[in-house]
Amino acid sequence: MLALLIAIALPIGCVTALAAATAYRTITGAIETAQIRAADEFAIRTRIWYRGALRSLLSFGTATAEAGLSPELCREAGLKMLAQVRGFSAVLVRGADGQLCTAALDAGIDAQTLDRTATRLRDLPAVAPWSGIDLGKSHYDQATIGNRRYLTVHTENPTASGAGLREALLLIEPEVLENVFDLGEGGTDMEVALVSQGSGVVASRGDGEALGWLPRDARLPQALERWRAPSRQGDERVYVARMVAEPDFYVVASFNDSREQAARIQFAVLLLAPLLTLTLLCIVYLRAIDRHCVRWLRSIEAAARSRATARRAARAAVADDMPSDIRSVAEAFNIMVDEQEVRQRRLQTALDDNRFLVRELHHRVKNSLQVVQSYIGLTKRDYRDEARLALADAECRVHVLSAAYRFTLADGEMQPVRVDLFLEDVVTMISNLIRRRDQWISGRIETAATLSVDRIIPLGFLVADVASRVLRSTPGVRITLTVHDLDDTTIEVAIEADREIVHQEPPRLFAGLLAQIEAVQSGPPEGRNLGRWRVSHKG
Repeated sequence: MLALLIAIALPIGCVTALAAATAYRTITGAIETAQIRAADEFAIRTRIWYRGALRSLLSFGTATAEAGLSPELCREAGLKMLAQVRGFSAVLVRGADGQLCTAALDAGIDAQTLDRTATRLRDLPAVAPWSGIDLGKSHYDQATIGNRRYLTVHTENPTASGAGLREALLLIEPEVLENVFDLGEGGTDMEVALVSQGSGVVASRGDGEALGWLPRDARLPQALERWRAPSRQGDERVYVARMVAEPDFYVVASFNDSREQAARIQFAVLLLAPLLTLTLLCIVYLRAIDRHCVRWLRSIEAAARSRATARRAARAAVADDMPSDIRSVAEAFNIMVDEQEVRQRRLQTALDDNRFLVRELHHRVKNSLQVVQSYIGLTKRDYRDEARLALADAECRVHVLSAAYRFTLADGEMQPVRVDLFLEDVVTMISNLIRRRDQWISGRIETAATLSVDRIIPLGFLVADVASRVLRSTPGVRITLTVHDLDDTTIEVAIEADREIVHQEPPRLFAGLLAQIEAVQSGPPEGRNLGRWRVSHKG
């Protein structure tokens, strides 16, 4: 029996050690992946922030240059723009004709200072395009004016002519970018900084107030790199760096060893705890054999096996003539079964509560969308022409989302949406929000098909997009939306006008909508036909 026990225990110990080692490698791999992902996310945040600031600068500079404003009017426009955007401190715009326009919220920043800053930035290497989107020759850096430090965004077009924009410069307070580096609840074991090889640290966040956590030897990443190196303080740390804007703008993140230390402790626990438990079980097993208690152990085993088949778990038999150790095991087993039943009831209660919370969440999303739609509708009253049309388009799309949630949660649970009810609501909404008085849109929807909310929303967007583009470009037009069943599992959606229409290239988002709907285009739009698609459903 002892040899049999050893033959059983030895393989279990080996498997336990192998499982612990595998778990340790898996955990450390997950930690490395999480560190790389964290640095990559901060790099993406920074790219998006700088790209947004550059777009704002290009929009303001282009509008100012093309408007041909005088320096005084241009300065007033610049001050208004700076006051509206938190963190923007100064702006410089130079048109193709050489006219210079400057504005600054800080009285210590004058036109000569801005011009000198722009001249310095012209000599820096231009950042490379990101994701294939080229916004011109641009430079990112920082500048110190007086006793204050500013982030700089600079763009230039030396070949500009006419009323075009030749050069623009924007100064931004560093605190705005530092908010992008918000580490959240997971930032207790990491620091992150945006570094320029030419001008040093641009922004940083983390537990360490000083910058001693940075690597002792600066390392310019080619793309995304992870390495271990000594810090400026002398301790060994893990670093992950991600290029933000070539040639020398990158994010570097540092992590302490707390998670690796926890993984090593967990490895020791996973390795030793099962082995100790196995040893204890072997001792108990030998003692039970020595005291001839096999029948009581079989009783407990039978009770344990019955848990897999019986609806109500069986209890181990407890008798007065049982050995004290076996009696304790049987009673502990019964207590465990009782606790497990209590836990199962609690889990079922928690599951019911979670379902209720999910329904409440979707209900609040629906209410929030209705509030957003109402706010856009109120704001639209203060605008005219293109701005009013743009707000109407936005209100139209928010209404599509709100209507989808309203229909899918009609009975309190997420359910498929009736295509006819939803599209009739969308047609009414387009008629109320986008249609002019001399225009008309109507629907002939003859189907009882249903689609999931993930497919009905892009279908509403598709109808709204096609109708909106035609209504905005064709006065007096009448549009008809037709939906009918082709067979038990396919419907056809068609949009037609009452006259020949000059068709435009649909936006790139259009193909994504068709993919989400899982729709097949029956034919290209031509003449009066604005579009015709076949959509499959479950019937």
